[in-house]
Amino acid sequence: MLDVCLLGTGGMMPLPYRWLTALMTRCEGSNLLIDCGEGTQIALKEKGWSPKPIDFICFTHYHADHISGLPGLLLTMGNAERTEPLTLIGPKGLEKVVGALRMIAPELPFELRFIELDEHRQQLKLGPYVLDAYRVNHNVICYGYAISIPRAGRFSVERARQQEIPQKFWSRLQKGDTIEINGRVLTPDMVLGAARKGIKIAYCTDTRPVPVIAEYAKDANLMICEGMYGEKDKAAKAREYKHMTFYEAANLAKTARPKELWLTHYSPSLTKPEEFMEEVRAIFPAAKAARDGWSTELGFEEE
Repeated sequence: MLDVCLLGTGGMMPLPYRWLTALMTRCEGSNLLIDCGEGTQIALKEKGWSPKPIDFICFTHYHADHISGLPGLLLTMGNAERTEPLTLIGPKGLEKVVGALRMIAPELPFELRFIELDEHRQQLKLGPYVLDAYRVNHNVICYGYAISIPRAGRFSVERARQQEIPQKFWSRLQKGDTIEINGRVLTPDMVLGAARKGIKIAYCTDTRPVPVIAEYAKDANLMICEGMYGEKDKAAKAREYKHMTFYEAANLAKTARPKELWLTHYSPSLTKPEEFMEEVRAIFPAAKAARDGWSTELGFEEE
């Protein structure tokens, strides 16, 4: 089961009715945050979720509207008596950027660990998550992310018995453990079928529409994608500043075919995104103009 909350939907600056874009997920007791602009911890408070158990924070890039909320969030986590290490993931230069921000949050009761992305595509295993990071096209180095919860194949009692595997090892093999007993190595593939379809969400902001976005969002349960502008006359501005329009995001979704598309990262001038959605849904019917605090609970498909 994966809980997803789009904490904020704004780009550039927080507004009285719209926090900056940030996404939080929860799975098997592990919490992951993507981006942390000004006001993120207030959005968390409004949702009723605590920042203290966040295990991982990923950054798309280092423009202020995506990272300026980090010092306050770290201080709040420290004041909550957190002691567990916190892992931060982002483009190359992350430790230097965070070090500068920590001038106002110098003392923390927990360790910060850094994973800096230096490839165009990188995959990380973080607790229950498989995180795919992929370079997109903004005016600074920027990454999109796909978060997956894999699902192992179905356990075969018949295969386990045929291979005379003691029953006391079945649950460990089902969880993916490799076991060595009396010189014999037992591996999960001995008792598990082919991997089943897991859960996947895709998230990207601050980019021009590039094919890699649709590639990583292919058949996702949920695609969350920048829609900076809904107005048709802002298309040239989107190209100039390397952002996306609603219609470009919808065309990416049309290619990727996720179950649902949530638009986010709206321009401050875009006060009523829903007004543009009829034409957007003509391109991709499952498109929605997301609002702050939108949540969903995603589970594995029944077979």
